[in-house]
Amino acid sequence: MDFYTLVMAAVLGVVEGVTEFLPISSTGHLILVEDLLGFEGPPGKFFEIIIQLGAILAVVWVYRAKLWRIATGMFAPGPEQRLAVNVAVAFLPAAVIGVFAHGFIKEVLFSPWVVSVALIVGGIAILLIERMQKTHDIAAVEDMPVRRALAIGFFQCIAMIPGVSRSGATIMGSLLMGVSRPAAAEFSFMLAIPTMFAATLYDLYKNRDVLDASNLPVIAVGFITSFIVALLVVKWLLAFISRHSFRPFAIYRIVIGTVMIGILLSR
Repeated sequence: MDFYTLVMAAVLGVVEGVTEFLPISSTGHLILVEDLLGFEGPPGKFFEIIIQLGAILAVVWVYRAKLWRIATGMFAPGPEQRLAVNVAVAFLPAAVIGVFAHGFIKEVLFSPWVVSVALIVGGIAILLIERMQKTHDIAAVEDMPVRRALAIGFFQCIAMIPGVSRSGATIMGSLLMGVSRPAAAEFSFMLAIPTMFAATLYDLYKNRDVLDASNLPVIAVGFITSFIVALLVVKWLLAFISRHSFRPFAIYRIVIGTVMIGILLSR
């Protein structure tokens, strides 16, 4: 394992950790950065799977106290049970559609062109949603009706298109459903836990034949980097969204998507 490969693994770990929970698409950025750098990690997209797991474990750590309360209180009527039910209901659409569309998504949609267009379209959508006059009648994730949780789950399915952003789709969908900004972000993070764990396990199963111990150093570097960076980003984002809109992220998406299309056209 050469030093350059380890450095690239760290770079991609940073990219994953920074972008996973911001509304700018981690998968899209990984595809673009790998394409620009000409980097190929371990086969079968196994490297990307593991560094995404690092990012989601950062959320588990941030919400460890709340997750423990949910785990110990979900079997009795109360706010913990309502939140557990809402997360489970919101998870179902992606679980069902993901199983049937997994092959098509990986083979057809994982391209720099798809990502670039999705970044621009998603950026425009965020700007439009931010301009709408929305009334928020749900201040806490525990107060969300099940039907709205299910609707947010369908918004999450849009993020199966690389470049859309899972967090962006669920947060913007939550805002449209009348959820406050802090609660929208918290529900997005909570929903990410079962969604990304399920996707990781499914991808690991699909790629079980390409697992190779010789790739452990590069995988470990990417995983640890992703976990540490995501830990910082989640805490920062929770503070940021209580005071600011998502317009800066929308503008960033449009600029990056436009630049990438220019680069792709020049090749």
